[in-house]
Amino acid sequence: MKSQTSANLTGHEYDGIEEYDNPTPGWWSWIFGLSVLFSIVYFLFVSLAGGGLSPIGFYERELTADQERQFAAMGDIQSDPASLIKMSHDEKLLRVGKAMFTTNCAACHGVNATGLTGPNLTDDYYLHVKKIGDFLDVIGKGRNNGAMPAWENRLRPKEITLLASYVASLRGSNQPGREPQGDKIAPWSEK
Repeated sequence: MKSQTSANLTGHEYDGIEEYDNPTPGWWSWIFGLSVLFSIVYFLFVSLAGGGLSPIGFYERELTADQERQFAAMGDIQSDPASLIKMSHDEKLLRVGKAMFTTNCAACHGVNATGLTGPNLTDDYYLHVKKIGDFLDVIGKGRNNGAMPAWENRLRPKEITLLASYVASLRGSNQPGREPQGDKIAPWSEK
């Protein structure tokens, strides 16, 4: 007569070690099967939605909606020299411009705009800017065959204007950093 322990053996033996036949509990098998089924459905659902239903997609939609609310609250922003000078003294708009600068420009110009691979923007010397309105063109179109990238295909005109007003506000703060490059220009005028 076989003992109870020998009834649970599978018959496999390796180096004197025998294998028991202990099946996985039913509840565990069901949870595993449902997890696999859910992961397949979730993967197809998120993939077919182009990532729009992923956490990153939800975040990007919320970020876009928040930016739209901020821009709507700002009203109509003009891209003329007088408006740039006026905006370069508005603390609320400068905070938005600084956030955009930190996100898009700090890699080349440094967090404090003192210049890394790009020029120092805190002095009175500029390479491609003669008047305050030139910032819009430099930021939008870029310079030096892509060394300064063109941002007009990534930023909206309002964002370029806010960024230009922030960069214009940095002039004359003379933070220590990269040596001056370009020509010294006259103070900003509304022309």
